[in-house]
Amino acid sequence: MPRRRIGILGGTFDPIHVGHLALGRAARDALRLDEVRFMPTGRSWQKEDSRADARQRLEMVRLAIAGEHGLAADPRETLRTGATYTVDTLAELRDELGPEVALVLLMGSDQLRNLATWHRWDELLRLAHIGCTQRERVSLDRLPPEVEAMLDAHGRDALPDAAAGAIVFFGMPPVPVSATALRERLARGERPAELVPRAVLDYIDSNGLYRPDPGRDGIENDDSGP
Repeated sequence: MPRRRIGILGGTFDPIHVGHLALGRAARDALRLDEVRFMPTGRSWQKEDSRADARQRLEMVRLAIAGEHGLAADPRETLRTGATYTVDTLAELRDELGPEVALVLLMGSDQLRNLATWHRWDELLRLAHIGCTQRERVSLDRLPPEVEAMLDAHGRDALPDAAAGAIVFFGMPPVPVSATALRERLARGERPAELVPRAVLDYIDSNGLYRPDPGRDGIENDDSGP
């Protein structure tokens, strides 16, 4: 019987957009995953607080993937108090699903480049595989030495028949979306249907999300990270 394969796609999803969906679909198809779980963070230890709260971000994910084969929303990180660490999530999933299921942590090249900054990053491959795709303008060349060493030891051309332990790469069509620019458009009252599913736009409108907040200044980052 084939080994079950589950992809894990984490992020703030603030809000979820077509780039996130394209990554999840590409990984599902290229890596032959039985399921991709979109997993909104609760409070990420590497990012500032999001504009929408955890409950709202989870609901937007559910709306975006509703009815699509092989895509699911996982609320576990939104239910935690305190900082959210990917390694803890993978350990929890491993305990729930057992030792035989293949877990594949999905990420873009920006996250792979920063992997050595993650909490207990050197334990990730004990719990899961890593599936990576290149994000626009973020090269996979000249990775940090620690990440390059991990790739040399664990890089594979294809996902092996194992529960964890490999780093593989998959392609996806370019979908250039800046989360910062998207939020700016939403703050101007726009409805960019080419970037955000209509059901999510309706939710944003009905809940008054991403409107101008004069009490918050500073530069925001795109949605990515552990």
